[in-house]
Amino acid sequence: MVVKGENSDKTLELFLKIGLDDRTARNTIANNKVTANLTAVIHEAALTNGCDRTIGNLLYTVATKFPANALVHRPTLLEYVVSSKIKTPAQLEAAFSFLSNVASENFRRNEFEEACGVGVEVSVEEITHTVNEIFEENRAVILERRYRTNVGELLGSVRKKHPWADPRIAKQLVDAKMYELLGERTAADDEKPSKKKEKKEKPAKNEAVVDATPAQPSEEELNPFSIFPAPEDNIKVHTEVFFSNGSVLRCCNMREMLDKHLKVTRGKVFTRFPPEPNGYLHIGHAKAMFIDFGLAKERGGCCYLRYDDTNPEAEKKEYINHIEEIVQWMGWEPFKITYTSDYFQDLYELAVELIRRGHAYVDHQTPEEIKEYREKKMNSPWRDRPIAESLKLFDDMNRGLIEEGKATLRMKQDMQSDNFNMYDLIAYRVKFTPHPHAGDKWCIYPSYDYAHCIVDSLENITHSLCTLEFETRRASYYWLLHVLDLYQPYVWEYSRLNVTNTVMSKRKLNYIVTNKYVDGWDDPRLMTLAGLRRRGVTSTAINAFVRGIGITRSDCSMIRLDRLEYHIREELNKTAPRVLVVLHPLKVVITNLKSGSVMDLDAKKWPDAQADDTSAFYKVPFSNVIYIEHSDFRMKDSKDYYGLAPGKSVLLRYAFPIKCTDVVLADDNETVLEIRAEYDPSKKSKPKGVLHWVAEPFPGADPLKVEVRLFEKLFNSENPAELDNWLADLNLDSKVVIPTAYAVPALRNAAIGDTFQFERLGYFTVDKDSTAEKLVFNRTVTLKDTYGKNGK
Repeated sequence: MVVKGENSDKTLELFLKIGLDDRTARNTIANNKVTANLTAVIHEAALTNGCDRTIGNLLYTVATKFPANALVHRPTLLEYVVSSKIKTPAQLEAAFSFLSNVASENFRRNEFEEACGVGVEVSVEEITHTVNEIFEENRAVILERRYRTNVGELLGSVRKKHPWADPRIAKQLVDAKMYELLGERTAADDEKPSKKKEKKEKPAKNEAVVDATPAQPSEEELNPFSIFPAPEDNIKVHTEVFFSNGSVLRCCNMREMLDKHLKVTRGKVFTRFPPEPNGYLHIGHAKAMFIDFGLAKERGGCCYLRYDDTNPEAEKKEYINHIEEIVQWMGWEPFKITYTSDYFQDLYELAVELIRRGHAYVDHQTPEEIKEYREKKMNSPWRDRPIAESLKLFDDMNRGLIEEGKATLRMKQDMQSDNFNMYDLIAYRVKFTPHPHAGDKWCIYPSYDYAHCIVDSLENITHSLCTLEFETRRASYYWLLHVLDLYQPYVWEYSRLNVTNTVMSKRKLNYIVTNKYVDGWDDPRLMTLAGLRRRGVTSTAINAFVRGIGITRSDCSMIRLDRLEYHIREELNKTAPRVLVVLHPLKVVITNLKSGSVMDLDAKKWPDAQADDTSAFYKVPFSNVIYIEHSDFRMKDSKDYYGLAPGKSVLLRYAFPIKCTDVVLADDNETVLEIRAEYDPSKKSKPKGVLHWVAEPFPGADPLKVEVRLFEKLFNSENPAELDNWLADLNLDSKVVIPTAYAVPALRNAAIGDTFQFERLGYFTVDKDSTAEKLVFNRTVTLKDTYGKNGK
C-alpha cells in the first residue's frame, strides 16, 4: 500500500530535508519498503531536522543496501556517517562488506575502522601524483583514443591505489589531466566510430555448423534449493517489525540460542510439511511438498509431516489417512509424523508465560466486535486488564468454566501498526468439541497464528517455508518467538501454484464435492492429487512439472494447464505401452478375406520395438470383420483428408491396406451402417492414411467391450475463482462417457491403475470402477501437445 495523504506530505518533507532531490524523494515514497527503511534510518541517525546532501545520499544508500543480516549494527554505522568519519561511497561499501561478514555478532571497532578507512586522509598532492603516474603509463593509448578513452577505467586505477580518496577530487584531477594532454575537444572526438562488419567464413559443405557455446542452465535451474541459506547462517536478521511508536524489532537468533539449536540438529536442515487435515490435498500441495521435502532431501536433512490440527470441528480421520498415503505416493518419506496437538500442553504453558510477561490478555469481545475494533484500530476495553486477572480467566477457560464465544486469549501486539496481522491476534478460543487426535482432554484450542511458529521452534525447524499469502504474518511469527525467547527459524515465502481452468480453494473444492457437481474428492477432473492419480497422472510427472515452474516469489502467474499436460505426456510416452481401441466403432466387412479365418498379427507396444524382442510386441487378431472409428470415414473425399472414403485406400495399423468398395446406408440414405472393403495381402499399395482398428476375435464374437470416460477442463474460464458466479462457469461437457468401445484382447487382463496409449487417441488408465465383467478407462491426456509447440 503506497503512502497517501497527510503522511505522504510529511514523509516527502522529511526526505527533502536530507537533501534528496524532489524526483528521487517522490519515487522513494512510491516504494513502501524503501520508504519504511529510509524513515527508520533518518530517525536512528537523529536527523529528522535535516542534514547536508552528502550525508543524505549516504543515508539513502544505507536504507537501500544495508545487509539484512547485520541490522543490529546499523545504528553504529550511522554514528560514523553522521560524524563524517565515513564520508564516501567506497567507505560505505567497505562497511557493508565488513558488517555482512560479522552479521549480528559483536565486533571490534578498531578492526571495523581499519576495514573502512576511518581516519585515513588522502591529500590532493597524493592523488595528483597517482593521476600523473597513471596517465604516463597509458599515454600512448590515451593519445590514440583521445576523448573516447574510458575515463572510468582511469578512475578505477586511482581507486585501486587510494581506496579512501575523495572521488570528486579524483574526477576533477583526471578531467584536468585529459585537457592538459589533449587540448580542446574536437568534432572528430564526438563522431561515432564506424563499425566494420567482419565477414564470416562459410563452413565447408561437409562440415556441420555447431553452436560452440550452448546456453548453460543457471545454478537455480540445476538446483532450485540453492537459494536457501545453511542452518548455521540463521543468525542473520531477516525481518524488521516496525511498531507504531517508532521502535523497530530486528528479529534474529543470538549466538547462544543458535548454538543450542545446532547442537540438537547437528547442523542438519529440518523442514516441515504442515497440511491442515480438513480436505484432500491438491496440486498446490505438491509444490509445497516438493519444496519442504525436496530441500531436506537435497541437503541430507529431515522433513516432518506435521498435521496442523488446531480446529477440531473441520478435521476428520479420513483426511489424515489420505494425506499420509498421498505423501508417500508422491515419493516423499517423512522423518517423523507429528501433530500440532502433540504440543498442546507446551502451547498452553507458553500462553500462560505470555500473559505473565504482559504480552497477552483475556478478551470478552464478540467476533463482530473484534472485527469492528480491528478495522478502526481501537484497543479492546479489556486490553489493559491486570495480568493476574487474565491468568485467572485463562485458567477458567481451560477448566471449562467459560462458555464458547464468551472469552478469547489475545496477543498484545500493536493495534496502530500498518500490518493488519499485528492487531492483537487471537491465541486461544473456547470450543467444547472433542479432538480427533487429542480426544476430550482440551476445551480450549490454539489458533494457527499462535501455534504454528511455536511448534516450528519446538521442532527445531531450520527453514519455515510457506506461500506468499502468509508473508504479512511474518511480523507476528517473529514477534511471538521474540517475546517468548524461543529459537527463530528462517522464514521464506514462495508463490502459490495457480493452474488454469480449475479452483484450488479448499472451500470451493469442498462445495462442489459435497454438492455433487463432481464425483467425489478423487474425481479425475479435479486438481486434487487423488483426482490426478485416478486420472492416470504419475507423481513423477507432477514433480517434474513443479520443478520446472521453480521456487519463485512471483504471485501473479497463472500456470496454463497444457504445461502440466506436457509433463504428463513426457512421462507416459516413456512408460505407457501402445494398444488399439476404437471409441465409436464402424463395421467394415472385408469381402476378399474368407469368413471365419483369423490371422494373429504382431503389434508394437513401443514405437522403437526391436524385431528380436518378443516382449515388445503383442498379438492382435485380424479377421474379415473389423471396426474403425466413425470419424475415419467420409462419403466425400478431399485432398487434405487421410481417412477412408468410397474408392479410396488406407493402411490398417500393423496389418494391410484396405480399399472401400461399397457402403451400406440406413433408410434415411445418410447414416452409414457398414462398409465393404477389400484388403491387399501383398501390401503393394502404399496409401498415405493410417487407421487404428479392432477385429472380431473369432466369427460372430464382438471385440472386447470397455467403457471409456473422456475428461475435459472442469471450468470454461482460465480463472473461474475470480468470477462472482463461478459455479455457472462449470463445463457441462467436462465428462463424456462412452459405454461401449471396442478394444484388442490384450487389454482383457489390465489391472486398476495400468496406463496405456490408445493409438491416435491419447493416454488412458484403468479406473477403480472396473469390474471382472467390464473394464473402465479414464482418459489421462490427449496426444496433441500445445505447450511443447509453443515452448517449454
